[in-house]
Amino acid sequence: MRIKEVSDQAQWEGFLKGRREKTFLQSWSWGVFQEGMREKGWRLGFFQGEDMVGAAFVVKVSARRGTFLLVPHGPVASSGALRKEMLTIFSERLRKLAKEEGASFVRLNPVWKRGEGIEETLSQLAWRRAPIQMHPEASWKLDISKPEEELFSAMRKTTRYLIRKAQENPDITVEVSCSAEDVALFSEMHNLVSRRQHFVPFSLEYLQREFEAFSKDKEIALFIGRYKGEVVAMSFVVFWSGIAFYHHASSLPQFARFSIPYLLSWKAICEAKKRGCTLYDFWGYVDPKSSHPWAGPTLFKMGFGGEAHEYVLTHDLPLTFRYWITWVLEKIRKMRRGL
Repeated sequence: MRIKEVSDQAQWEGFLKGRREKTFLQSWSWGVFQEGMREKGWRLGFFQGEDMVGAAFVVKVSARRGTFLLVPHGPVASSGALRKEMLTIFSERLRKLAKEEGASFVRLNPVWKRGEGIEETLSQLAWRRAPIQMHPEASWKLDISKPEEELFSAMRKTTRYLIRKAQENPDITVEVSCSAEDVALFSEMHNLVSRRQHFVPFSLEYLQREFEAFSKDKEIALFIGRYKGEVVAMSFVVFWSGIAFYHHASSLPQFARFSIPYLLSWKAICEAKKRGCTLYDFWGYVDPKSSHPWAGPTLFKMGFGGEAHEYVLTHDLPLTFRYWITWVLEKIRKMRRGL
């Protein structure tokens, strides 16, 4: 097995199209977005002979806590039998790349099923559990290959009721937008909610560049919920490689009694089916009985039906002493956020 850079978008996307264990963080468009955010990236393909058997998008992250390489939800393998060999040669390639780029460590979290021996392989290769996660380590997913009627009837009773209630309210309207101009509306709401709930929001530039990168191939849409003409709930949904991803969402708490986010999600599921998607990824899952900040949103997602998918936990490959400074800072940040 050998690794080489892939410069052909069709080859990259063609390989990923046939894979089930993947997210849009390994897509060509996500790489374009990262490069637009002034981050350096590499699309590395794993080959046996002329056949591409794996893929890994690697991005260089320059943060206040240090410079490191990140493999978001990667690598992706064509077969579970190839994973250990891929990780072995990939670790060596990442060590060399990190040294060239002045990175103090490498971080990865593939969306491979947790508990199948991958953690042991990573440990043998000198990887260790990361102090924090940068992307979901588990997600709630819904098979949407069934007819809409079956999907609706399989929902939690309360979820069905709240969707119907919102549908019957003449003051509520839902719009599907592919206009970049509406990103500013989401950013305004996201900033307002972040101040009330004390979290750091994504910048307007970040949201605009993400939307722009996926808009080129019509892979993204905004779902806008209004009450009496006022925008009160919105969501970003990415449609990529047969899967819809509920990536960002925000809603004004004073309008919670109208259950508009439930209707938005149902509209997004219906839109995903129209676009030929067979899976709806709600993007992030935790134990709904825990004190984690995502516990409430998880309960919301579970009401639509589906099941949890737990991935291999985030791992780091420490390379210099600077990594341990980062480790301490991230541990402190995690405790402060109650994660």
